[in-house]
Amino acid sequence: MYFHAGQDFVLNTRNVIGVFDLDTAGASRRTEEYFRSAEDNGAVVDLCTPGNLPKSFLVTDFPDETIYISQLSPAALKKRAEKAELK
Repeated sequence: MYFHAGQDFVLNTRNVIGVFDLDTAGASRRTEEYFRSAEDNGAVVDLCTPGNLPKSFLVTDFPDETIYISQLSPAALKKRAEKAELK
């Protein structure tokens, strides 16, 4: 099933590997290195509307390994994904 991940973008729940809080996971040196590597490979997609701070990031395996940065909280994304699975 598909769920809304930010702006006008939807993701298939099967493609989501993990949803992470940017405040806690983003503070890690390893996460910073991971983001830098992904950006160098063009695998980071920003779903935040202008003026809004990102709150979470989603790691997916579509297409390939891609990171989506979202202004929605991990809890909100989880609820949306669970609701999509119930349909």
